[in-house]
Amino acid sequence: MGLGREFKEFAMKGNVIDLAVGVVIGAAFGKIVSSLVADVIMPPLGLATGGIDFKEKAVTLLAAGADGKPVILKYGMFLQTIFEFLIIALALFLVIKGINALKRPPPPSPSAPPPPPTKEEQLLTEIRDLLAKK
Repeated sequence: MGLGREFKEFAMKGNVIDLAVGVVIGAAFGKIVSSLVADVIMPPLGLATGGIDFKEKAVTLLAAGADGKPVILKYGMFLQTIFEFLIIALALFLVIKGINALKRPPPPSPSAPPPPPTKEEQLLTEIRDLLAKK
């Protein structure tokens, strides 16, 4: 079997195509969440904390490093990334919870009443009751 044919079989499997679609949609969703955090959530949060812009929050560790550039610890960007992660995790949780709710089996129907006793069982029950009275 040729390498080209093997690759074609591999690439055309349903799982590979589904994975590719998932990656593209995930990347687009990531951009939406990044915009939500940066443009919608962080400005009011900064306003509530006295006009602080979290993107700008940083600590200069060294004024000039070996290459002449300052060494900066950008903890504000890290906080923003954490907010983005939490929103993505929450959204995925809600989506998976919704999908699982759709997959749940319907509640079991009430069990049917037991079949009535046969004539033999009725006769045996009567005999037992008569013997118990004696």
